[in-house]
This record gives sequence, structure tokens and C-alpha cells, in this order.
Amino acid sequence: QVQLVESGGGLAQPGESLRLSCAASGFTFSHYHMSWYRQAPGEDRDRVASISDTGATIRYAASVRGRFTISRDNDKNSVYLQMNTLKLEDTAMYYCAARSSVLTSEDYWGQGTQVTVSS
Repeated sequence: QVQLVESGGGLAQPGESLRLSCAASGFTFSHYHMSWYRQAPGEDRDRVASISDTGATIRYAASVRGRFTISRDNDKNSVYLQMNTLKLEDTAMYYCAARSSVLTSEDYWGQGTQVTVSS
């Protein structure tokens, strides 16, 4: 049974940091490219960061580049999103996702973890 379980969300003030984690099971994690997406109410779900299966290739959305860092630990079947200098507009539900090929859409999705940035 495939599972992606996100954790680490919560309430933060502008300028603070949060670290999201996503624990994967039920598939060969090291063979999958991983991504973090976010979706605010009334908005589309957008990808904010992605990391290749080996970790060699990393990409960020312009809105988070320089503030967020994606990483993975293939020994722990986990992917992380370090979010620094949080802004009000970072408020959203954050999802991790896995895909077997960069040419295809996401194969698996987590249930999401809520991040709320508020003063």
C-alpha cells in the first residue's frame, strides 16, 4: 500500500521557519522524483519544489527560491522542505508527491499538511 504522509505544518509568524517532512512507503522511494506542492483556498495547486531521484537535480518556483530548500534521504524514504523567512502568502496546504518519470504526471500524493503564516 502506497503512502505519503506529510508532517511539520502549523502556525508561524512572518519571518519564521518551518520544516515539512514526508515519509514514503509502499514503493521504491529511491526510484522516484519527489515534489512539494501547495494550494491556497480558491487557488490552483502549484509545485513549489522538486528533487530528482538521486537528488542531483533540484528546482524551485520563483516565489520560494532562496527561502525554501528541498532535500531527501533515500535511506529514510523521506523528503523534506525547509521553509525559511515565511511570508503571509506562503499560507496553504502543502502536499508531497512522487512520480516515476519526469515525463509523466505525479503517481502518488499525500494528504497534505497545513501551513498558516499569520502575524
